[in-house]
Amino acid sequence: MRFIAVTVSALALLLGSADAQQAESLADVLSDSQWRSLERSVDRGLKWLSTQQEKDGSFDSAKVGQPAVTSLAIMAFLSRGHQPGSGPYGKQLEAAIDYVLNAQRGDGLFSVLDARGEYKKHQASHTASYNHAVTGLMLGEVYGMCSGKQSERVRQAIEKALIYTWKLQRNHKDRDSDLGGWRYVADRNDRDSDIGVTGWHLMFLRSARNAEFDVPKMFIDDALGFVRRCRVDTRKGVFSYYPDDEDEASMTMTAIGTLSLALGGQFKDPLVKEAADWMLDKGVDDYDDNKRWHYCHYYYVQAMAQVGGEYWRETFPKALSELVRNQRKDGKWEPSNGPKEEVFGPSYFTALGILTLTPPYQLLPLYQR
Repeated sequence: MRFIAVTVSALALLLGSADAQQAESLADVLSDSQWRSLERSVDRGLKWLSTQQEKDGSFDSAKVGQPAVTSLAIMAFLSRGHQPGSGPYGKQLEAAIDYVLNAQRGDGLFSVLDARGEYKKHQASHTASYNHAVTGLMLGEVYGMCSGKQSERVRQAIEKALIYTWKLQRNHKDRDSDLGGWRYVADRNDRDSDIGVTGWHLMFLRSARNAEFDVPKMFIDDALGFVRRCRVDTRKGVFSYYPDDEDEASMTMTAIGTLSLALGGQFKDPLVKEAADWMLDKGVDDYDDNKRWHYCHYYYVQAMAQVGGEYWRETFPKALSELVRNQRKDGKWEPSNGPKEEVFGPSYFTALGILTLTPPYQLLPLYQR
């Protein structure tokens, strides 16, 4: 409910916290009717998502997208205030966390499928790095909410996953410009880092550090250095998929770059404002005009929440309108326009839709301001 975010803001305002003022602005950009629309949409989405859990604890998706899709579903519930072990979804969340923990391999990698061997597009060698980083991020967020044996399992899993992430970051790079970033588990023989995979691993490191795991600052600094090199020198405020490759610049890459820098503590950097200005000028896409609407606007909305002010005020109501308008009657979301990510199924799109709507609650530690 709205009072959660407002109460948190009001309490911290009494203490004179600048962060609280930012949180209050996130909670106050919508009218009462818009807030009711948001809450109905989120709760309907979660109710539908709860029906998609399999007997093994996973949320329905292709194995190549697991355990990341299940991790995103868990985060969707957490972002609305639901916790493992309590409330209407408590047992389901515990089962989902156990599924994720069981997906970790001996070397620390989170992947249901074996990712060894040559790179193959849309196979585990392609998706495992995403699976690993998204899952690590989720476990960092949920760590303080677990108890007993599960809490200890989460701690051990995060520690093993961090070692794997550091090793993957330190893999040989053919180009100096790729240093500090991440890409796939298997070598693709073209570029050794990209901003998309790097953004997720960086969020994992930040989440783990927030949960008081030992994450040396140099790993985050190196990652931020790579992100900064993805800025397009000839187009102010724009980021690309790779350094020195203007052809791969896009709204999605710019949103990832902005969010990565902001979460890395560089939210006052001029690059962040330039990127936010550029994204504000572009505006929220119509749902049917972006083949990866959910993936793009998850980053876009989270980035604008970090920047705040007019950027948030101009962005969030429009994103809310698009999501509410395109939500199915049963509560789920389907792909926007195109088959690019259909393999991951509606659980994936619904989890991202909910996570795009819930920044005003400020309940996920990583995205708090």
